[in-house]
Amino acid sequence: MDLRLLSIATLLGILCFCSAQQEGSDCIKANAQSCGECIQVAEKCGWCTDTDFLKQGESKSARCDELQSLITKGCTKAKIENPRGSTSINKNKAVTNRKKDMVEKLKADQITQIQPQKLTLNLRSGEAQTFKLKFKRAEDYPIDLYYLMDLSFSMKDDLENVKNLGTDLMREMKEVTSDFKIGFGSFVEKTVMPYISTTPARLLNPCTSTNNDTCTSPFSYKNVLKLTENGEEFNSLVSKQQISGNLDSPEGGFDAIMQVAVCGDAIGWRNVTRLLVFSTDAGFHFAGDGKLGGIVLPNDGKCHLENNMYTMSHYYDYPSIAHLVQKLSDNNIQTIFAVTEEFQPVYKELKNLIPKSAVGTLSSNSSNVIKLIIDSYNSLSSEVILENGKLPEGVSITYKSICKNGWVGTGENGRKCSNISIGDEVSFEIAIKSEKCPPQGKSETITIKPLGFTENVEIVLNFICECECSKDGKPLSEMCHNGNGTFECGACRCNEGRIGRLCECSTDEVRTDDLDANCRKDNGTGICSNNGDCVCGTCECKKRENPEERYSGKFCECDNFNCDRSSNKLCGGHGRCECRVCICDANYTGSACDCSLDTSTCLAANKQICNGRGTCECGVCKCTNPKFQGPTCEICPTCPGVCAEHKDCVQCRAFDTGEKKDTCERDCSYFNLIRVKDRDKLPQPADQSYPLSHCKERDANDCWFYYTYAVRNHTEREVYVVDTLECPAGPDIIPIVAGVVAGIVLIGLALLLIWKLLMIIHDRREFAKFEKEKMNAKWDTGVNPIYKSAVTTVFNPKYEGK
Repeated sequence: MDLRLLSIATLLGILCFCSAQQEGSDCIKANAQSCGECIQVAEKCGWCTDTDFLKQGESKSARCDELQSLITKGCTKAKIENPRGSTSINKNKAVTNRKKDMVEKLKADQITQIQPQKLTLNLRSGEAQTFKLKFKRAEDYPIDLYYLMDLSFSMKDDLENVKNLGTDLMREMKEVTSDFKIGFGSFVEKTVMPYISTTPARLLNPCTSTNNDTCTSPFSYKNVLKLTENGEEFNSLVSKQQISGNLDSPEGGFDAIMQVAVCGDAIGWRNVTRLLVFSTDAGFHFAGDGKLGGIVLPNDGKCHLENNMYTMSHYYDYPSIAHLVQKLSDNNIQTIFAVTEEFQPVYKELKNLIPKSAVGTLSSNSSNVIKLIIDSYNSLSSEVILENGKLPEGVSITYKSICKNGWVGTGENGRKCSNISIGDEVSFEIAIKSEKCPPQGKSETITIKPLGFTENVEIVLNFICECECSKDGKPLSEMCHNGNGTFECGACRCNEGRIGRLCECSTDEVRTDDLDANCRKDNGTGICSNNGDCVCGTCECKKRENPEERYSGKFCECDNFNCDRSSNKLCGGHGRCECRVCICDANYTGSACDCSLDTSTCLAANKQICNGRGTCECGVCKCTNPKFQGPTCEICPTCPGVCAEHKDCVQCRAFDTGEKKDTCERDCSYFNLIRVKDRDKLPQPADQSYPLSHCKERDANDCWFYYTYAVRNHTEREVYVVDTLECPAGPDIIPIVAGVVAGIVLIGLALLLIWKLLMIIHDRREFAKFEKEKMNAKWDTGVNPIYKSAVTTVFNPKYEGK
């Protein structure tokens, strides 16, 4: 099991290493010819400016690599160009803490709801810059509300209920803000067939066939009342409005919405919260529907109001939904669709396409319009959604929201926070990253703003496209072959038409026989040892797929990957390969650096090298006596046991017994004997710096004795022995005899019981057999001819029966 785990771990390590190598090859694969090109490859790439960094055969692009790889190759940190991006805040006005009951009222442009307001980011390719935005809903924030109403004939009863909307809505909105303006506009349809009837009578009164009602002439869009604080004026002008009529069910509301969005001066929009209430009981026309009336020009998204009337409805098609979304967003307008129950599904789908919009259910006569507006406003204002302007090519942006109660959103949810009350503060972490430099490295400006709000954050993007060292470049430098290039960042940046490490060659004379001769080693046939290209008479070695492997040398004859291997590792993993020869690390030697000079692996438990029975070669014990083996020569399979070898001598000297009792003085004086009282007093192997054996032996009387045997300083033999024998106790006769007698009696009783049981069983079987035969017997009832009865009967003749 352990071996399998080790194999899996090794395989994973190899895969991770290969993956890291593949990732790390991006810098080299880019073949960057200058520092500026290098730092645009990836965030991890650096450029070595050391003029002596390159080895023979290496091209300029070898200066561009990962930082650690450059350091490993000998480039000091001080010589590595690795510029980093930065973020600076230019305008950071704190968010406004405004109260509705404050005596001093602030103007809209004095209120701040988002912080900071301007930043400058210095972006390096592949490196994201992160900053935090704070948003806080201000209390008593001014509101502009424009009521856009469908005045087709079906909205006749609705118009009656809207006539008093101005003063009623003003009164309700005072609970929300002290600075409120309201405006009114109306729409019907394009004034061309087939949307309306173009007969003269119908143009004057499109309702002539409907209960003799009088209607106003059809129109596309009319700005009835510019935004005002006067609710009475609203009521007065709306009361004078008349309904109109058209032929088809969908209305031209999109034309009206477009004009309301782009005609800011005519409508009177301020830089405050802008609400557009769109009230209708029908569907809508959109881009392409104008073809029915012969209108093919796309809507231009511009203001075309003359005397507050839209004059180009017959010329431009209806706007598309995407076009409306753009204009509403550009002008920070939040839309409330007040529609009847029948068209709720249609406008809910439209709401999903228009950010910061809401849909409310309008009663059949618009009697609930004020409640609908208040509820929709509360819903819209409780959510903040960030959007950014168009990003430069290669620039990406990600959002992370930190909302109320610590809720965190990422991805698309990172753009917004919901359920925000007045005074609540939320924040967003925004990361901007550039993947490449724009043309000429020009700065770009983007904006981020909360949808429906006029405030925004301006972000200036500066791109790091060149290294700092390039500023000190020397044009037409003599170091670049008679001024054929600019010497910057430790290398030559060649002028157009020149190539080579020192710009020494023209592109017109790259390959000639004379130049190729300089790239052949010893006049051989292979150019650059077949491992490179001859550029201007100088070998530029090929690059390997693995960035750690490279060719080098004047003729690309050297490499760092064809050295001897050990354990499938180049130079055993303990050295580096230079020109196909291993240069070993300290404490290693051998052609593959696989021979360790460290003797710690040969130390035995007693701190002796190979237990004193061998020599340490390449970190492995070589036992001098072939009968010993093991990692530290500690095993001797053919040797007699140490304990058995010294048993007789220990027995005779300690207890005056044993086979060597008579020759003890002569044969057993080769060790020092030390007596101890019990086994706990015997020395332990862990406490000694020399080999120690614990022994337990038995004598002829079956008694055990304990001792240790050790060799101190390779010569002095030492035996510790416990001076008391451990003998087994003698047998107790009485229990043995009692046990034998009891056993015999019990066995006899058992045999008698078994015999009695067998007899009972036998008798019962015999009796049962008898009973069975008795039942089955059939007796003969015939007369025996020789039978004579034993009874004689005598009759008295005188007897009369009395």
